[in-house]
Amino acid sequence: MNNFSKIGFILAALGSSIGLGHIWRFPYIAGTNGGGAFVLLYLFLALTIGIAMLVGEMLIGNKGKANAFKSYENLDPSPSKKWRYAGLTLIGGPIILSFYAIVLGWVFYYLFMVSFNLPSDMESSGAVFGELYENGFVPQTLGLLFVMGLTGWIISRGVKRGIELLNLILTPLLFIIFFGLLIYAMSMDSFGRAVEFMLSFDMQEAKKALSLDVFVDSLGQVFFSLSLGVGIIITYAANSDSNQNLLKSSLWIVLSGIAIAIMAGLMIFTFVFEYEGVVNKGAGLIFVTLPVMFSHLGILGNIIAFLFLIAFSFAGITSTISLLEPAVMYMSETYGWSRAKATWSITLAIIALGMVIVCSICTPAADYLAVGGKSLMDIIEFLSANFIMSIGGLLAVIFIGWVVPKEKLQVYTSHFFGNLGFNVWYYLMRYITPLITIIILLAKIAEFFMGEDAVKSIIESMGL
Repeated sequence: MNNFSKIGFILAALGSSIGLGHIWRFPYIAGTNGGGAFVLLYLFLALTIGIAMLVGEMLIGNKGKANAFKSYENLDPSPSKKWRYAGLTLIGGPIILSFYAIVLGWVFYYLFMVSFNLPSDMESSGAVFGELYENGFVPQTLGLLFVMGLTGWIISRGVKRGIELLNLILTPLLFIIFFGLLIYAMSMDSFGRAVEFMLSFDMQEAKKALSLDVFVDSLGQVFFSLSLGVGIIITYAANSDSNQNLLKSSLWIVLSGIAIAIMAGLMIFTFVFEYEGVVNKGAGLIFVTLPVMFSHLGILGNIIAFLFLIAFSFAGITSTISLLEPAVMYMSETYGWSRAKATWSITLAIIALGMVIVCSICTPAADYLAVGGKSLMDIIEFLSANFIMSIGGLLAVIFIGWVVPKEKLQVYTSHFFGNLGFNVWYYLMRYITPLITIIILLAKIAEFFMGEDAVKSIIESMGL
């Protein structure tokens, strides 16, 4: 097997987790759900539940030494080997990629078409994004083709010459660019306000951070930001050294992800507050608010916007390759396809689904492809990110905690866990992580059918 180097494995797994979630979702949720209290809660959950689940999924791949489907089969002690079907949750990667590639296409559109022609007010900025989103069938399709073509090319080059090489270059560059932008943000008057917005600790906000809905949000963020439940970590770990210190690797991944998320949040909100921008959620923050904020800096703002979008695109590409690789490895090992054949066959299928999704958000086809008032993109995004990932993560922790014999797990982890460390981790995997994963899954099911506001109202009425 063409293995990662030890640092290559860490950077690949880190690259898969640093994407849209870390760069804009984490800063926004942290700022609006308790600030410093939420950050501490997230840190606690990531360093306990997150690391426990990362080590668990890494073990499946590292000891199974195959694609997600086959790794489960190799470790399943039962004669029927029914647990191999848990590996089929890897289908979540290509499904997520079908809309993720579209969003990354927006980033490249802004990088090449908008970064040096920034809108100067919120109305014109909203119009630029609205035109792209609602009427931009051609640029969105071109963006989809560019992202998937680049992703397919990298994957087709293999583990060492493609995935590892890309992450060895892009992940350090991402940190350098973001650190440079943070240093510049620190020179601005609003930096202190951004620190207060994201990191200040207040007892009233701390109580808010401990409410059930915020707790579920933070757990969901841990889940999503660490790429759990869709075979990514299993697949990458299958290509790691057998003596890889999985605990240390998990710590590097979690702590580095937190660092980039906090850097991004401090930098983003410094610019927003400096020019009295609107703290939008999601796409509105990146594609509507920030361009206007950068425009106030003149040519320097154009340069900062360009560097920010470069960093954003780096984060996106390292995530897209991780979403595609599990399916490619599965097809290659299961059906004997060459890496090139598996890569481009799956890539074409993703492009086909992606083009249908583009149609679902562009007029006039959007009116015909909407279901229950929601676009196909919204539906696929919600189902894949919340259901497939949660179910995949639940199956993984049940498999490690209840199916693989404890004695084998002790042998597998003996080079990085002491007796106490193993017992704590095993308890988390056997009891705590299945429980919290079920809570997330049930909460998201309720949200899907009842709506987010209705679920929060129920939680508040229960006093939780």
